[in-house]
Amino acid sequence: MLYPTPALTDADQQVLAGVEDMRRNLRHQIQASPAKWTLGLRKYLTADAVARSNSIEGFRVSTVDVQDLIDGERDVDVSDENREETLAYQRMMTYVQTLHDVADFEYGKGLLNALHWMLQGHRHTARKPAGQWRRGPVYVTDPDEPSLIAYTAPAAEEIPELISELVDWLNTDDGSHPLVRAAMAHLHLVSIHPWPDGNGRMSRSLQTLLIAREGVLAPEFSSIEAWLGRRQNTWAYYGELKRRGSTFRPDQDVSGWIRFNLTAYHEQAQTVQGRADRSAAVWSSLESFAAEAGLDERVVSALHDVAVIGRIRRHRYEEAEGLTLQQAQRDLRDLTAAGLLEPVGRTRARYYQAGPRFPGPVLEVARTPMTLRAPYEVG
Repeated sequence: MLYPTPALTDADQQVLAGVEDMRRNLRHQIQASPAKWTLGLRKYLTADAVARSNSIEGFRVSTVDVQDLIDGERDVDVSDENREETLAYQRMMTYVQTLHDVADFEYGKGLLNALHWMLQGHRHTARKPAGQWRRGPVYVTDPDEPSLIAYTAPAAEEIPELISELVDWLNTDDGSHPLVRAAMAHLHLVSIHPWPDGNGRMSRSLQTLLIAREGVLAPEFSSIEAWLGRRQNTWAYYGELKRRGSTFRPDQDVSGWIRFNLTAYHEQAQTVQGRADRSAAVWSSLESFAAEAGLDERVVSALHDVAVIGRIRRHRYEEAEGLTLQQAQRDLRDLTAAGLLEPVGRTRARYYQAGPRFPGPVLEVARTPMTLRAPYEVG
């Protein structure tokens, strides 16, 4: 038995309509914008989702370091464990994103276990097998006090039947909104807790997969994993799951879970829209600056990363512009000589940040924070 999908209230419907409006507007903006900055934004959002979702499980790597790891940089100052967890989650999320338009796609037990292997294969042991249902009990401990059990998952022998029911539900359209179905899929899987480890990230990834399959907007623009990974929201996430009870009780109203997720969708849509607006404004300003300064227009991508992300590495600039190693090195050297960039570190670990002559108004636009509107208080 799975949790029944609750009916939406008028307030829920209003918040959901707001989310849909923002997502449609963002889709049109992205489609009409220069490919270079939108591609950079997509990569950033993917890295942010990986970084923040992993942070919920205690693996803390900054978004910009995750970007470097995804780009193949070796000299990134992170532990071996954090490196492995980051790259494993990124590989799984990349695969999830590629499934958005598969014509004969179908959910299945094999798919779920394969995704789990991508995530946890590097940790596979006989006691905690990856890509296989757990063989014994599993407990979720209280995040404040590890000696206390916050949740006891269903018994191992119940998992095959529960997962079969979940797969059947995933493959059947029950008429509810896709974003609501995605939230319910997350709750179903995290409550069943079918693996020895990695259940939280798998459940959040399943939600992202359903969003990807919806097809309205690329999943990196719609995933709420980054939102969930913000410290205050993480505690609210734990609290909302705790309200479901200390054991699996699917015969209950989960309207609070839906309201929580609709809030997440709405605030994440605001956040992504704000970042897109800033990126577009920064790109436009830097194009004008480069033209006035007599710079080659290709350096705009390097300056843009420095403004909106905080730094640029040679390899990322080289890949973004399709340059040779020598061309990229020369451009970055010239930008440094002009005082626009400032190198940090040596040899392969080097990156570039804003120099003393980087245009101040551009940095002001890029670094001005935004205010989020509370979805359920919007009139």
